[in-house]
Amino acid sequence: MNKDVIEVQVRAVLPLEGSFAVFLGNETKVFVIYIDESVGTAISMFMRGVSKERPLTHDLVGHLLLAFGAKVERVVINNINGSVFHARLIISAENELQTTRKVIELDARPSDSIAMAVQQSAPIFVAKSVWDTVEDVSDTLAQIEKKGLEVQQAAEAAAEEDEDDEDEDEDDIEEFSDEDINTIAGLEPGKSEDEYDDGFGGDDDDEEGEEWKKADG
Repeated sequence: MNKDVIEVQVRAVLPLEGSFAVFLGNETKVFVIYIDESVGTAISMFMRGVSKERPLTHDLVGHLLLAFGAKVERVVINNINGSVFHARLIISAENELQTTRKVIELDARPSDSIAMAVQQSAPIFVAKSVWDTVEDVSDTLAQIEKKGLEVQQAAEAAAEEDEDDEDEDEDDIEEFSDEDINTIAGLEPGKSEDEYDDGFGGDDDDEEGEEWKKADG
């Protein structure tokens, strides 16, 4: 592999208003590419292993490659022109129709390239010239991840608290005797609820009861 490229991983895929932000990087640096909503959704689904009822566009491309004995070898984000990123999709093919392995390099959008790489577990590389140009947003991603973790922990704590409250309510009910329940309901000792004109549990009660966006080209 050329020493002028750096391997990166998809660190996060975050939905924005009408678009997605894809965070790429490693332990030393993270940068972001701004992509359209449809491809961002596809990448997110591939990363989470979400099954689909019918194949979407990138699924179809993957099936076509497989049918011809081809696969995505790697993706290289090789250039940035202003705010527009460029990428190369490297595909290899080997089947009964050809005696030697064939490697094809295609010009492609980074978003589509990343989607195919994630789908086929292929490595993603960034040209060093691009790597040295992009802004490091590691701190931004760390803050987003921290906030997400806090929200998740708060939700789990709230769920546990609800479960504890339900358990306490059940314990309270078990501690009451039949006589206690009659007293709480306003029933006189020795008098059944059926003898009251407005017995509880009737039909009436049931009815109430920064601008770090980068364009993807």
